[in-house]
Amino acid sequence: MGRFFALSCALAATALAACGGGSSSSEKPWVVVAHDQPSALLSVRAAGANDVWVVGAHDSTGPVLEHYDGTGWTRVASNLAANIDVWWVTSWPDGHVLVGGSQGAIAQSVGGAAFTQLTTPPGNVTVFGLWGAASNDVWAVGGTGAGGAFVWRFDGTTWTAQTIDADIATCWKVNGRAASDVWISCTNGTTLHWDGTALQRMDIPDAQNQQASLFSIGASDKRVITVGGAGTGVLYENDGSGWTSPLGSVGVLLSGVAVSADDDAYAVGAGGTILHGASGAAWQTEPSGTFEDLHAAAIDDTGDVWAVGGRFNQTPRVAGVLLHAGAALKGSFP
Repeated sequence: MGRFFALSCALAATALAACGGGSSSSEKPWVVVAHDQPSALLSVRAAGANDVWVVGAHDSTGPVLEHYDGTGWTRVASNLAANIDVWWVTSWPDGHVLVGGSQGAIAQSVGGAAFTQLTTPPGNVTVFGLWGAASNDVWAVGGTGAGGAFVWRFDGTTWTAQTIDADIATCWKVNGRAASDVWISCTNGTTLHWDGTALQRMDIPDAQNQQASLFSIGASDKRVITVGGAGTGVLYENDGSGWTSPLGSVGVLLSGVAVSADDDAYAVGAGGTILHGASGAAWQTEPSGTFEDLHAAAIDDTGDVWAVGGRFNQTPRVAGVLLHAGAALKGSFP
């Protein structure tokens, strides 16, 4: 715990109030919904206050998939191999849900039916991110962490590998605003942008100088935000005029970012770090109530915010944690 506390306190060097004692910039305090789970929790998809998916590494019974329907949590079978870690989940209003993870595995549920594994391009890679404007126009990205970068596109039937530069080691996450406006964050300060015709490379020189991986990316109509780091953390925004760094160097690695339709934004990272960047306002820290590393965040349609994490940078991936800021939840997380 001391290591995590020191990491969080390092934010003070960036002139941000930190270490849990500072005041929250949000009217919704963070609540630790679950902690010390057997497996690290790696992704949260909050389509609505009554439709939340939390997924993570495998435990003794297989990959963790939990669904919240407004009345309680239900463990859902992924029908993937028992040793697969699920790194990402996404969903659509038509009832489609996709999860992706290690061994290049992607599974799909349609309209509440059981998950079935889809055929994906060969390779012992990890699917780190999934996003699509529709369930028949989906992007999957990943690699091994040190190589094997890939971008796949799904038309509802088949996954097809896209061509990317060979010097990109891993593609970490994908997000977008429309079918013709898709963003991918990668290793070594690289982002890719799909404009409806081609994947265009958009490097961030400052991040490249730091050899920073961009672990997550989010977007609203007003801005795209990507976060990551290499030793210290980085956060960049792009409002259409190029990438800028509103915080400079951040004291801790950042792993996740979420941006709502109304441009509210949260970034999460090591030692329970949570940064809140409301539309048009300066970024501020919020006390999270945990010292575990946070991997991902989501904002639902009511403005409630979710974050997940644990010890995901070790094997086995354990100590899962789930945080929530908003209306009281019903039921207990398993």
